[in-house]
Amino acid sequence: MLDWLIIGGGIHGTYLSLYLTRRRNISPDRIQVLDPYPQPLALWHHFTANTGMSYLRSSHAHNLHFDPFSLITFTRTRAGQPLANFIEPYGRPSLALFNAHSQLLIERYKLDTVREIGRAQGLQRLTNGWRVETDSGSLEAKNVILAFGNTERPYWPSWAREAQTSGANIHHLFDPTYNRTVPDGETLVIGGGITAAQVATTLSLQSPGEVTLLMRHEPRLHQFDADLGWITHQYLDNYHQETDYTRRREMIRAARHRGSMPNDIARELDQAVQHGLLNLRIDEGIHVRLADNKQSKSMTLELASGENLKADHIILATGFETSRPGGVWLDTAVSQHALPTAPDSFPIVDQRLCWSPGLFVSGSLAELEVGPVARNFVGVKLAAERIGDSL
Repeated sequence: MLDWLIIGGGIHGTYLSLYLTRRRNISPDRIQVLDPYPQPLALWHHFTANTGMSYLRSSHAHNLHFDPFSLITFTRTRAGQPLANFIEPYGRPSLALFNAHSQLLIERYKLDTVREIGRAQGLQRLTNGWRVETDSGSLEAKNVILAFGNTERPYWPSWAREAQTSGANIHHLFDPTYNRTVPDGETLVIGGGITAAQVATTLSLQSPGEVTLLMRHEPRLHQFDADLGWITHQYLDNYHQETDYTRRREMIRAARHRGSMPNDIARELDQAVQHGLLNLRIDEGIHVRLADNKQSKSMTLELASGENLKADHIILATGFETSRPGGVWLDTAVSQHALPTAPDSFPIVDQRLCWSPGLFVSGSLAELEVGPVARNFVGVKLAAERIGDSL
């Protein structure tokens, strides 16, 4: 039996595996990370490549190590110095620098050796821990951390899903099976936040004048997707004094700047528009009509304003589903083990993020306790400290 089993091997699961082995001295042979992908951060690399991201939205302190200065220290080494590339404000590292530092940590601490490839399919309580059923057998552990999100559940507007099932050339940027290339023809990007702006700007440099970004609203400018006060007592004291979980969910929704982007991305977007590289429309899609000629991939998107946009390709940059992650197997576990949930079905946990003895959560599953930043880099650092308090 393992001491710790982490379900999910993205940013949260990989960080937690480093934290437990190096900060809390859990022997690597007593911990495993269950994930469908062989390599740590597989979806992170896939999604950031699809997006065309150049710099992180968060600062250098929010790296994969529990030492906030680890990435800065890396830039002073022979391997890291050539990659020392930051953008202000807050000293945000380039994606290349962040990835190189992350890979160094993975190799140095052998985080790839604690991984078990598979998907969770069930959860059974034992007298001294938990058994996790997977698609390749079962694993037993004294403690289990649920560290997955909705990264395999991109959000599709109903009109887009309907059109795709009819054969329309529509893809979601966050579909794990979609590899973005340079499209041939008119491309329509759908979305209102940083991801949509990044991919549209990237594509406009590759295919000038052939890319349109469709947003439901004018650009919303926020440096981060939640204000910094949400990682301090400034906002969290009032949040934790609120005992009504429906009200907490409302506070989270109000605090998170969905569909926003920082000033530097907005400037790049504006420059692309001003130079004629990119078309920007403020409107909303409602229905797709396919070309009468079955040999043509051309589509017409009807807009809420009554106007139409033609495109050969539609790329969705509309984020992820916001419902509780986990799906059917976690629904079954909640019912079977009477795991407490709020009206929105998300876990009610204690200060240590313990859902039931030996069962812990991180990421979006922890946000009713951690708050609006639970899904982010800083969220997993806060989660790790709280879970670590149980040792």
